[in-house]
Order: sequence, then structure tokens, then C-alpha cells
Amino acid sequence: MKLNQVKLGSQGLIVPNIGLGCMGMTGFGDADMYGKTDEQEAIATIHRSLELGGNFLDTADLYGPFTNERLIAKAIQGNRDQYIIATKFGWEIDDNEQVTWKINGSKDYVKKSIERSLKNLKTDYIDLYYMHRLDKNVPIEETVGAMSDLVKEGKIGYIGLSEVGSETVKRAHKVHPVSAVQSEYSLFERTVEEKGVIKTLNELGIGFVAYSPLGRGFLSGNIKTIDDLPENDFRRGIPRFQETHFHKNIELVEAIENMAKEKEITSSQLALAWIISKGILPIPGTKRRKYLEQNIEASKIVLSESDLQRLESIVPLGTDTGATYDEFGMGLLDY
Repeated sequence: MKLNQVKLGSQGLIVPNIGLGCMGMTGFGDADMYGKTDEQEAIATIHRSLELGGNFLDTADLYGPFTNERLIAKAIQGNRDQYIIATKFGWEIDDNEQVTWKINGSKDYVKKSIERSLKNLKTDYIDLYYMHRLDKNVPIEETVGAMSDLVKEGKIGYIGLSEVGSETVKRAHKVHPVSAVQSEYSLFERTVEEKGVIKTLNELGIGFVAYSPLGRGFLSGNIKTIDDLPENDFRRGIPRFQETHFHKNIELVEAIENMAKEKEITSSQLALAWIISKGILPIPGTKRRKYLEQNIEASKIVLSESDLQRLESIVPLGTDTGATYDEFGMGLLDY
């Protein structure tokens, strides 16, 4: 089966119009990311995704750390070339596999990170390599220069950045063409649009990849009370899920659900179809085949102009649904 293919950037990277976010397939230290993990079901989900034409997988060295890349290595074993793998570096991880919570974009750290990711993924190349966050103490030219060397060495195919502002994108793009920028984007989170980043990417011919396209699960309609989140779920610490915003967000989700019911689709599918209709590539995360199949179905839904207007009138640009990280996390965004 073949999904609609889209170009990411101008360097030749072609991917399906929906990807698979793998972060939730493994925990983080002792905490769960989006509920309990199930390695067998996660691997089955990756295999099912490939069967349905969804061969674009998104991971990062931070997830686990390293356990997510290792899980993907198991899933793609013997079939590596069928997949397009994106991973990321930048959160500093020491030699004891502990996250230091610093961002490191130095040339040496780029070289160290790629070797670790290649080893963990059991591959000799990574299709798309992202700088996970901007190191505000290292010129972007140094970081991207080091990534450019990796392209020349054949270790990576294409360069990506994550959660960066327009100025950083322009500076990076002069050093080496950037193929993709990945940031959070959904009906609930459109900062990159408000700040003009998407406009910059369109002008430069750089692809945009949307993580958390379902508003960290809110837009699935499966969260009705805070108790629907597992006890040690990281989302409990995020402002969007706190009392101040929670009830208002539920009302917005209900209005989206009503529109989805009329169309006989789920609210998740409607939220994903909205993103795809904007020429943006969502990478919804799931670790279950059931949800994966629903997400891939969403990539075939066509929304009319009036559908789009109606959706955007429910959640107009600029609606405050609550920050998606705590203060520390927000401080690392380049806006």
C-alpha cells in the first residue's frame, strides 16, 4: 500500500504524508510516557505501519535515553532499507547514559552523538538527523557545520532542526540546506505560525514536521478528567493539563468531536486531516496498532475550505490552551 508522498525540503527527501512518532513506545527513566509500555505491541505497531505504507519513524537519543532507538533497531532488523529513520541529538547524555539536562550543540558532541545513535539503531546511516534543541551557547553555524560533515561522510542523509525560530533557521540554512524543521503544532498549539516560522520555512523551501499533532493526546477525546492520565504520566506536570486550562480545553475538544461525528470520523482523524491539509506533516505518536490504523486513515481524508474555516473558528489562532512544557522546558524553545 502506498500513502501520498511529500517532499521534505529541496534536497531529495521524500516521505509519506504522515509519520509515526515513537517516543511513547518506551518509558523515560522510571516514568511512563503516555501510559505503560509494551515492547511486543510497539514492534507490531511499527511493522503494521510499514504494511500500510507508513515507513517514516521518528525517535531521539533522549527517549529512554537510548531505549527508544534500541527498540526501533529490533523492529527494523533485517529490513532497515524499507524505513526512513529520523532521530535527534542535543540533550546532553553522559557516558553513564544519564541526561545532564544541558543542551550541547558543540562539534565534538555532534560527532559523539551520531556514533551512539548509529550503534543503538544498528545501522550505518540515518535518513534525517535533527538538532533536538538549540544550544544557545554555541553558534548554530558550528552545529550545522558539524552536521554537514556527517552528510559528506554518508552517515546522515538530511539535516533537520527542532523548535527553532526564523532567525536560527535562516542562519543554519546558509551553512547547509535544512530539509525539515520539527516543532509542536496542532489545533491547540500554533506558536510557530504566530511567530512567522512556517512562513520562513515556506519561503526557504524547508519542510515542516508537526509533533504532538493531537495536543499531547487532548484532541483524541480520550481525556475527560485529569484522572484519565496515569499516575506518573509526565503530562500531569504540564500547564495545559492543569486546573486553569483543563476545563476550557475539554469544551474545545467537545466542539471538535461534534464536528467529527457529523463526518463519521474521530476527533483525532479530524485534527490530523486539518494539519495535512495545510501541507504540514504530522507525526502522531502511538504504540498500538488500533490507533496507528486510525491515524493512517486520517491521511486520506479531504477537508473542504468550509470545514477548515469551521474548525479554525472553534479554536482560533492565538487561543491560549496552556503551555506545553514547564518553565524549564519553555525556556529552551528558540522563540
